[in-house]
Amino acid sequence: MEATVTQQLQFSPWIHSKSIAAKPKGSLHFSRRLEEQHMLQAPFSFNLQLSRRSSHHRIVALKISCSYQNSSVLESGNHRVSVDETLTIQRKSREIESHLNGRCIYFVGMMGSGKTTVGKVLSNALGYSFSDSDSLVEQDVGISVAEIFKVYGEDFFRERETEALRKLSLMNQFVISTGGGAVTRMINWKYMREGISVWLDVPLEALVKRISAVGTNSRPLLHNDSTDAYSKTLIRLSTLLEERGEAYANAEVRVSCEKIAAKLGTKDVSNVTPMAIAIEALEQIEIFLKREDGYCAF
Repeated sequence: MEATVTQQLQFSPWIHSKSIAAKPKGSLHFSRRLEEQHMLQAPFSFNLQLSRRSSHHRIVALKISCSYQNSSVLESGNHRVSVDETLTIQRKSREIESHLNGRCIYFVGMMGSGKTTVGKVLSNALGYSFSDSDSLVEQDVGISVAEIFKVYGEDFFRERETEALRKLSLMNQFVISTGGGAVTRMINWKYMREGISVWLDVPLEALVKRISAVGTNSRPLLHNDSTDAYSKTLIRLSTLLEERGEAYANAEVRVSCEKIAAKLGTKDVSNVTPMAIAIEALEQIEIFLKREDGYCAF
C-alpha cells in the first residue's frame, strides 16, 4: 500500500541560513489516517534557494515532498530499519509508557549481546534517558574498564559497579546497560529490582563471532590469552555463560534473539536488527506488566 502525503508546512518567517546549511537532511512528523492515526518520522531531503533581501535576513524557498510505502526502510546507523518497525515501536512505547510509572529498565546479558545498542534504541522510543554502568565506573575512576582490571583488579571494579547501580536505582525514566558480570552479585539485583530487568539472550556462537571480529582488547576477561581471537573468545565465553546463565535467568523479562530470528524467518541472529530486539523487549515488558497487574487490560 502506498500513500502520498501533501501537506502545507508552517515555518518561522526568518530562518538563519547557516542553521539550515548545517542540516541538509533530516526528518519531520506528519499525520496519516489508515486504520488508526500514527505519528511517523519520515526521511526527507530538500533543496534550498536563498535570496538576499537585507543585510540581516534571508528568505528561504523550501520545497518538500514525502511519501510512505509499506515495508520501505530507513537507515539507522549500520542497520536498515523498516517503516513498519518504526511504527510498531512508537505504538508499543505509547501503550506501556504510563504503566511503567517511570521505572528504569536494566538490560543484562553477556558481553557483546547488544545491551548498549538496544538500550539506546529503547530509551529513544520511550523518551527515557540512557546510561551505561561501565561508563559511569570509567568516569568515576578516570580510566577505562580494561585499565581498571589491569591496575586495580576485578574486585575493585565490582565494588565500583555496585555503587553505580545503587545510584542509578534512585533514578527514574532511565534505560540502563549493565556490565556482563553485574548479575553475579546479589546486592546488584536488589538495586535492579527497583526497575525492570531484561535479559538479552544471544546464542553463544553469535557472541563469539561479534567479539572476535572486533578484537578483545576492550574485554578484560578475554584479553589474557595468546591463542587466536576466535578460539580464545569461544573458550572464555563458554565458561562465563556457564557460570552466569542461572543468574541471567533471574531477570524479570527475557528477550531471545533466536526466537526473534525465527519470527522473521531466518536462522541467523545477525539478521535481527536492534530495532527488532527493542520491539520484542517492549512486547515482553508488556506481558510482564500485565502479569504484575493481574492481567488487567491496558
